[in-house]
Amino acid sequence: MDKRTVLVVEDNDMNMQLVEYLLEEGGYAIVKATSGEEALALTRSETRRPDLILMDIHLPGMDGLSVVREMKSDDRTNQIPILALTAHAMRGDKDRFLEAGCDGYISKPIDVKTFISSIEQYLK
Repeated sequence: MDKRTVLVVEDNDMNMQLVEYLLEEGGYAIVKATSGEEALALTRSETRRPDLILMDIHLPGMDGLSVVREMKSDDRTNQIPILALTAHAMRGDKDRFLEAGCDGYISKPIDVKTFISSIEQYLK
């Protein structure tokens, strides 16, 4: 059986390493991007689309919500679940993420005990 693939869009090395470790331990294949532009290029060129995207909101250049809006308006990528990965979980932020097209969000710091189960609910 093929591993499910998760595209992780994160510009912070420590966060990327933690997410990569957790996903690998959970049995997932990982594709990494450190900017919104790189994420768009990867999803448009990949012959096998990711099964899920974890999107940091604060990225250099194009911010995460702009990337989400672009992906959700593209027929090639609009069916892929996207979870915001953010330290900004203030009142109203969840609505902002959902309005931009995110299917949910995971707050930072990441809870290592619930991380895999959190993403799995979007992969059913």
